[in-house]
Amino acid sequence: MPSPTRPSPTRQRPAAQRFGLAALFGLVLAAFALPGGDAAAQTVRLMAFGDSLVHGYGLPAGETFPEQLEAALRADGLDVTVINAGNSGDTSAAGRARVDWALADEPTAVILELGANDGLRGLDPAATYDNLDAIMARFVEEGLPVLIAGMLAPPNLGREYGDSFNSVFPRLAEKYDAPLYPFFLDGVALEPELNQPDGIHPNARGVAEIVKRIKPYVVALVRDAAAGAQPAQVN
Repeated sequence: MPSPTRPSPTRQRPAAQRFGLAALFGLVLAAFALPGGDAAAQTVRLMAFGDSLVHGYGLPAGETFPEQLEAALRADGLDVTVINAGNSGDTSAAGRARVDWALADEPTAVILELGANDGLRGLDPAATYDNLDAIMARFVEEGLPVLIAGMLAPPNLGREYGDSFNSVFPRLAEKYDAPLYPFFLDGVALEPELNQPDGIHPNARGVAEIVKRIKPYVVALVRDAAAGAQPAQVN
């Protein structure tokens, strides 16, 4: 009895290959069609979380720190939206109280700028540290890379207070292995032409100077966030 004729493998392989390629092509198209795909993921939502120095006290629209920073980053070709999460008058305690509310904006990276009002009011540096520590812990819990923007105590409060207050930010950066920009007002503090009449809040030129000086730190943060680099973590 003659053996049954078997289908030739050489005749079926091209069809199978065509099917496999078509399926693969369909999966690729589906991936690009999904909401929040690669194109959307490239935009970094950078939240500037702070006090009046972030919020833009006394400044016209378009001249606040978040707005000038976003413009500078986009001019460098970086796809970044800077969220203004500043609140004038906030101490570190006030920032701690509203951090969960701020996180509702779903940032992918954070600049933490708080503590200036603590120093101006002569508040206990230990309490300032505890509040900022709690805020950093929340950011770490959310898996967010953070740039800490430090502050310096007013010199009229004395050396002992100044040493204690000024150590808050390096200690925090060390604990969380986070980058530190040592003094947010570097190059602007005590420069009359860069400040508003109160001598405390930067004018538009002062903000531009802050942006110029802090931008290399922010660019590194944004690139880490876009690449999915390891966020801040407790040492």
